[in-house]
Amino acid sequence: MKTKEIYQSFSKVQNKIIKVIAQLDTTSKKKTKKWKHSSGGGGLSCEILGNKNIEKAAVNFSSIVGDKLPSSALGKTGITDLKKFKATGVSVIIHPTNPKVPCAHMNIRFFEASLNKKSIWWFGGGFDLTPYFINKTDVYFWRDAAKDLCGRHKVNQYKKFSMDCDNYFFLPHRNEPRGIGGIFFDQLNSPNYNSCKLFCIDCADTFISSFASLFKRKVNLKFTDKQKEFQLYRRGRYVEFNLLFDRGTLFGLQSGGRAQSILMSLPPSVTWNSKYNFSSYEKELLNMFALARKQSID
Repeated sequence: MKTKEIYQSFSKVQNKIIKVIAQLDTTSKKKTKKWKHSSGGGGLSCEILGNKNIEKAAVNFSSIVGDKLPSSALGKTGITDLKKFKATGVSVIIHPTNPKVPCAHMNIRFFEASLNKKSIWWFGGGFDLTPYFINKTDVYFWRDAAKDLCGRHKVNQYKKFSMDCDNYFFLPHRNEPRGIGGIFFDQLNSPNYNSCKLFCIDCADTFISSFASLFKRKVNLKFTDKQKEFQLYRRGRYVEFNLLFDRGTLFGLQSGGRAQSILMSLPPSVTWNSKYNFSSYEKELLNMFALARKQSID
């Protein structure tokens, strides 16, 4: 069965990303927790807390089984009544201390399920960037990394994946993107299993190497109390998306996953009120969001 192989491959992805994050903040301490799912399988959650560069990060692995796949895993496919599913995934969120270092997110996932007594499978995942202070060079760097990833694997759907990411990571009640995007893909099962698996693994590798590069450029930049307050204020947008719209959060809760692990992606500190006027900061940030969205279309 494919899930056994994916279990081993995704576990290696989790370990690799944990090691890279630990190197970004040598003061960080990790807290791991193995857990079991009520209907079978389980996972390994890893929370990373630092005193210098990483305020909080979470790198979680899960591999669960169940009798009926939650609707949140099916998106807009129109598929219903999938039975006896197996779901394996790795999810990552990084909340840096310095407000000039972006928040970053990645997940990869693999599903096997039964449909009309037939076994079907598919991959999904992607990565995105939620900055607070950013410039054109950063936007192009992040977008180009995603584009190069698709090019290496001859996945001729970069524009689709990029636009799907922009459309997914959008807050309708705010009428604004959550960040500058990246790629988002689902129901990936062509041209074959090996090609899709390699693309998924490289997605995780591209994410962590690209983020580490941005991180090292910015981690030592000076910042003011007002800029830190702006970071906490804009983190509120991340929380709103995560609790209202994020399919991974919904899937985890709907499938009976470990709540502490599912909600581990939330930032350690956040505010919706501030003594400052952030109009100039927000104007510049939204201009960068618009630039990123334009690049995904061009």
